[in-house]
Amino acid sequence: MLAVLSPGQGSQKPGFLTPWLDLPGARDRLTGWSALAGVDLVHLGTDADAEEIKDTARTQPLLIAAALLAAEQLPLERVDVVAGHSVGELGAAAVAGVLTPADAITLAGVRGREMAAACALQPTGMSAVLGGDPDEVVATIEKHGLFPANRNGAGQIVAAGALDALAEFAAAPPAKARVITLAVAGAFHTPFMAPAETALATAAAGVAVTDPARTLLSNLDGTAVAGGTAMLDRLIRQVTAPVRWDLCMRTLKELGVTGVLELPPAGTLAGLVKRELKGDGAPEIVTLNTPDDLPAARDLIARHSTAQH
Repeated sequence: MLAVLSPGQGSQKPGFLTPWLDLPGARDRLTGWSALAGVDLVHLGTDADAEEIKDTARTQPLLIAAALLAAEQLPLERVDVVAGHSVGELGAAAVAGVLTPADAITLAGVRGREMAAACALQPTGMSAVLGGDPDEVVATIEKHGLFPANRNGAGQIVAAGALDALAEFAAAPPAKARVITLAVAGAFHTPFMAPAETALATAAAGVAVTDPARTLLSNLDGTAVAGGTAMLDRLIRQVTAPVRWDLCMRTLKELGVTGVLELPPAGTLAGLVKRELKGDGAPEIVTLNTPDDLPAARDLIARHSTAQH
């Protein structure tokens, strides 16, 4: 069984789209999507430096464009399962057939702009917590008035909230845990993002959806979502709800996934899967970062897919 994963914010690297522009029609595709996203995706994916592509308003549509540009080169009809991390869920929804690529790019542009605007309202941030007992880590996060914004599995939980509370948390971390401040604009996936959730809901009101053509997992609880409307609602709620990537990986294991392909910019989710789903039955993993990786990606799909085609 073959799963395709779409990464989230923080996985981008300067110039990572450059080799993809050599593919026929790729530049025109990105130019068209740029008009929908409200940012220059060609520039951001090729010439922009790390600081420029760290901007939430730019990063989110860039990531979705990268994932979908690569996905168009694959036999998607053979994909069994799809999941995305945070904004990557928009890419996953498009790969699953719930959203058109154009609508996914448009919503990513709105989501990025509005989350950036929400970050500017109050001084908030995020810190990664590595190690420690997960239940104790979450309890300590909540004791400080913070939110467990990401539960990524593999010993990673992200705390989010007010900067002063994050500083107090870092000064007295949970037992056997290490706290690392993340270079992000604000407290994503918490109630601090409520204005962005409202704006995304308004933008999504006119979007037509279809039911998933393949199994589509949700960050909300790791379950498969059967209806397109239900998935769109979850995509909106996800702006303020925690990312439960740990539960998505649990479902991948329960489904018996044997092959995992991560779309570009690949590596982060592949690393989490490798650390979490290890031992007997560990899936074969391929990271798709440049067109040179396409033969290996297609071969993985051919060998591990159980979907009808």
